[in-house]
Amino acid sequence: MKKYLPTLSELIDRLSIVQLKEVFIPEHKEEYAKEIQEILHDINLEGQDAELIRAVIVLSQMNLHIWHNESNYRKGIKDGNNLELTHGLNGIRNTAKNIIQEKVGGRKDYKIDCLAAEFKDWEISWSKKNNN
Repeated sequence: MKKYLPTLSELIDRLSIVQLKEVFIPEHKEEYAKEIQEILHDINLEGQDAELIRAVIVLSQMNLHIWHNESNYRKGIKDGNNLELTHGLNGIRNTAKNIIQEKVGGRKDYKIDCLAAEFKDWEISWSKKNNN
């Protein structure tokens, strides 16, 4: 039984927003992780591969942050830039790409760096089987 009544496009939109909240509002990380699982459940009920869609959303989110961080660094804007975080986010990107590759087949990248302790808010609540 569906837990969300919106259309597939609304579910994906909501998933992209809640995925951002899971990272940027860490004090409610567990609640957002639960909501993400409910949305993924309903996307699967629509006959779509929710894990694949989420991996694409996470990949986009990480790429956007890395892009802004490196762009600001190149412009000489040091405030708020952290190249160590960018390095750690590459590990999340690789995990997302591996989930996509697992779904469609093909080569996977097994170099998954972990985040430093100070960046744990960025961790994604993947299902246990997706933690490569």
